[in-house]
Formats: sequence, structure tokens, C-alpha cells
Amino acid sequence: MTTATLFNYSYSPQDPRHTGPAPAGLRRIVIVGGGTAGWMTALILARAFISRGVAITVLESPAVPTIGVGEGSTPWLRGFFDMLGIEEAEWMPACHATYKCGITFAGWSTRPGFTSYFHPFASMLDNLTMRQFVHNVEARARGVDLHAHPDRFFVATRLAREHRAPKAPEAFPFDIWHGYHFDAVLLGKFLQRKALERGVHYHSCHVTHATLDERGDIAAVNTREGDVHGADVFVDCSGFAALLIEKALHTPYVSFAGNLFNDAAVALPTPMDDRVPCETVSTALRYGWAWQIPLTSRFGNGYVYSSRFCDAAGAERELREHLGLLEADVEVRHLKMRCGRLKQHWNRNCLAVGLSQGFIEPLEATALLFIQQTATTFAEFLEQGDFGEEAHGRFNGIMNAHFEGIRDYIVTHYKTNTRTDTEYWRANAANLDLSDELKKLYSMWMTGQSIVPPLREQLLGRGYPVFSWFALMAGMGVFPDPANLRPPVAQEARYRMAEIDDLISRSAGNFPDHKHTLAQIPPRRHAPALQAYFW
Repeated sequence: MTTATLFNYSYSPQDPRHTGPAPAGLRRIVIVGGGTAGWMTALILARAFISRGVAITVLESPAVPTIGVGEGSTPWLRGFFDMLGIEEAEWMPACHATYKCGITFAGWSTRPGFTSYFHPFASMLDNLTMRQFVHNVEARARGVDLHAHPDRFFVATRLAREHRAPKAPEAFPFDIWHGYHFDAVLLGKFLQRKALERGVHYHSCHVTHATLDERGDIAAVNTREGDVHGADVFVDCSGFAALLIEKALHTPYVSFAGNLFNDAAVALPTPMDDRVPCETVSTALRYGWAWQIPLTSRFGNGYVYSSRFCDAAGAERELREHLGLLEADVEVRHLKMRCGRLKQHWNRNCLAVGLSQGFIEPLEATALLFIQQTATTFAEFLEQGDFGEEAHGRFNGIMNAHFEGIRDYIVTHYKTNTRTDTEYWRANAANLDLSDELKKLYSMWMTGQSIVPPLREQLLGRGYPVFSWFALMAGMGVFPDPANLRPPVAQEARYRMAEIDDLISRSAGNFPDHKHTLAQIPPRRHAPALQAYFW
């Protein structure tokens, strides 16, 4: 799916591309599982099909709690709400949401001058500084002594540092795409309410198993309460339980444990400060990393770690120590994770969405992105009315490439770390279980070759644009020979950092205080597609 496909939505209750009768053979869709995955999927499918006579029903168990700690997003979530015509002023206060300009990565690298960096979200203003950033980074990779740390090149970084909201007044015609922080439990409840308003049916019940027909498709799902629900299409949003896609259809699972070691997390809340940040902070600890996510009501904190190197008690103790809460009586939550993906996200007449289809650890907050892309792409395939093997193959190819591209980007954070304080970090740096694409990208970078052409064409580094890869590699201080830098010649030093600093400073001055903006969220501002920002 292209950037334009997800971002160029304009609101109407029904997707204007989808009119007329529903595709043949599509009359009932049953979604097993609620939460964010189930209700996001219901809203996306409802927009395309409810007005055309397709019944959409969500079966949600009151006995299965929402995980509720995935509290950050990418900018794609903005496109989701814009598509549905839901204003920030409606959903953000209801979910204790804040704006997110990007992510600070602290302590992942020990290289002097590169122990912390900020991964910004894209901005129209980046067109004014992107060329300078890429030029300096590529020159640095060739051994030229130029400033190449990403933090001075992007306005979103300055907004995060100054606690400014990425919401400029109308008079300042430069949009910044932004993500959000939110209470995941409240978001699920909000999406449920909007889905019910838009015609989705709901049953509070506990699905126990599925019944297959003579062809091997799912004919119906059965509940503990004794009800039987049949449908033409079933959507499995049952989380890691994968009740339909794995337990009923035995769909093969591809583990990412060989290159993503983390499989557990511990989380706890802390009070909010007087100033509300607009960034996620990811701090490397001994056996993983700690997140800090600001909501209007509290901070969400957690520690993602590998149980191969650290037990749950040790992880909790380290997180409490990190937060200064060793003696505090604050309840924590322990969670287990499984990183990987299904071989087939769409198998027979069942689609898996959310944790049931796969999971990549939350370092880049991509969980909602996977939900959104999977459900949106599936709606487009249903619209074509082709439910055959060829369509299944194309769909699963798209989803698998998306998972693997984002996996590679996240693996790179670990592979490029220079910490040596624990075996966990040493093992990550030494890990050779990398995809062929990532090996090629890393080889090109370390030999001074430009990775811009293959990134632009998405031949390498799929799922992330040029500036994201450059921010990661340069932010971590990954350069071929950093000890032998030569002074730049005039042509190489043609961009003055003082001018870039001035441009960023003057641009950031147009954006308001974050906390003040949250108190009076402005009306929705339709933004252009993001391709131009990706350079």
C-alpha cells in the first residue's frame, strides 16, 4: 500500500470509491475480539460496506482484558481519524491523548557525540533541510569532518525539546505530520462507541471454538453462552490466542526470535509533570529498553526486555530503580510477547488482525499501523470481489513484506548498538541473523556507498523513508571510519549549520505550547500526502 493510499483520505460516512451493491458472496462479517484491533477493523470495514447491506458484528469477551499498554502511534493514526471524519477535539480528550513529534533514543550508543538522538516525524519544512542533512551524512560516511547528527536538521526535534505542539496556526502554511500518545483502554472504548453509532453490531460473549465446513473454511464460531454465529468472512482479533487463524485453521507462524530477542515487558504509571512532553523516550537499560509516554493524566512507563537474559523480578527491580521507585508502593503489570508473523494473514475465509496476525516489539510504536494497513488493504481486496488463491497470495505478500521491512528497521537499532555492559547488548551487536536486504543495506553504508536510490525505490529498507534510515544510522554514530576524519573542502562545506539552526529556530517559534494546545485542541486541518516529505 502506498503512502498516498492511506493519507489521501477525505471524510464521508461511506467510502466514495465503494458504491453500489456489495461484492457477490459478502453479506456477513464477524469479528472475534474487540479492543483496538477489533474496533478499528470494524470501523474501516463499516465505512466500506455497511451502507451496501453487509452486516458487521463484533464478538467481544468480557472475560478477556485489553493489554492496554501500547500507548503510542505513528502518524498513520492521524490518517485513520481523518478518514472517519473524527475530530481530534472529540477523541483526544476522551483518551487522555497528547501529540507525538517523534522518539528520543537515549543510551543505545556509546560513541562520543552520539549517545542520544531524536527520530522525528516528517514535516513539509523538512524539504528545506533534508538535502543538507543527507549531504552531510554521506560526506561524513566518506570521512569528511562535517556535522552529521540528525538533531539539528528537523523542526520536529526542536518542537519536542521545547514542548511545543505540532499544530501551527493557519497563517503558517507548513503542516507537520504527527503521531499520538493515548490510553489504549480508553481508545478501544471510544472506537467501540463510534462503531456502534455507525451500524456495527455487538455481542458481549466468549467465543470458545470455530466450526469448519467440508471445504475447511470457517462455517461458524461458537460461544460459551451457547450461541452460534455464522458469516462469509471472519476476522480474528483474539490477540496472541489466535483462536481462529491458528487454533482452528492451523496457519503456520514465522518467529522473529532469532533477531528480536525481547519477549517480555513490565509496566507501571507515574504522575504527570507540570509541562506535558510531546515525545516518546526510549532509554536503553541493561537487558532491553524503557519507554516513557506522556498522557494528559499520567506517564506510561515500561521496560521491554529479553527473558533469556533477565527474569521478571530483575526487570521490575531495574525499572523501579530507573524511575526512582524502588521503595514505592506502585503496582506493576507483567506481560509476555511473541515476536513474529503468520505465514498467511488471510487464510481461507479468515483474516487475522492485530496480535493474532503477528507482533513486532513496540520500539517504533507500529502496532496500530499494522492493524490499520491490514484492515484497509483487506477492504480493498474484498471490494474487488476476488477471494481466490491469487488474491490471497498477493495480500499475504504485501503484509509479509510490511512486517519484514519494519522488523529490519527495528533490528538495526540493536545491531548498531555499542554497549558492552551486558551479554544482552553484546549478543545483539554480534547477531548475524539478518535478512539479505538488511545485510546489503548495511554493507553499502559501511563501504561509503549511497543508499538513497534503493531506499527511494523501496528496494531496500522497505517501510521507512530516506530520512528515517539516515536519522537512525547517523544518530547512532554509525560511520565507516569515524577516527580518521579530514577537513572538508569548500564544496563539501557549502551548507552552514548556523543558517540551518536559524531556520529551525524561527520555524519552531510558530508552534504553540503543547499543554496549552491540548486544553483547546484546534479544528482538524487536512494535510497533504507525505510523499513530498520523504525526499
